Amino acid sequence: MKGFKEFIMQGNVLDLAVGVVIGGAFTALIGAFVDNLIQPVINVFGGTNVDGLSFKIIGANEATRMDIGALLSAIIAFLITAAVVYFVFVLPVTNARAFDRKRRGLPEEDEGGAPEDVVLLTEIRDLLSAQRGGTTPAQGDALPPQV
Repeated sequence: MKGFKEFIMQGNVLDLAVGVVIGGAFTALIGAFVDNLIQPVINVFGGTNVDGLSFKIIGANEATRMDIGALLSAIIAFLITAAVVYFVFVLPVTNARAFDRKRRGLPEEDEGGAPEDVVLLTEIRDLLSAQRGGTTPAQGDALPPQV
């Protein structure tokens, strides 16, 4: 069970799962919501125009129709989908990972700091320098080349 938990908590597995869920399950729901509730409200701003917020660049040519209402509806659908993904998937998983790290006694991840391997290499460099009797270089300085 522990191995399964580690597999599920990997970042790439979670990203893939979120993508599949968003692509499959929410497309129809959000599309229906926007088409049936949001689009009619947006079309109200078109006044007495039966096409809502759309117009034709060339009146007799249907292919020149520009539908501003459909564009606004698509933007709203995207924002709703992004909010659902964040609050239903990303935020709970982020909190669960932080709780798991805290429970296991691991330090919290510092996204602004250096990667763990860089920190370890810096510590090794400083220890080797101290063993040679030299001074420890300042943070970010490189060791002088050995001849």
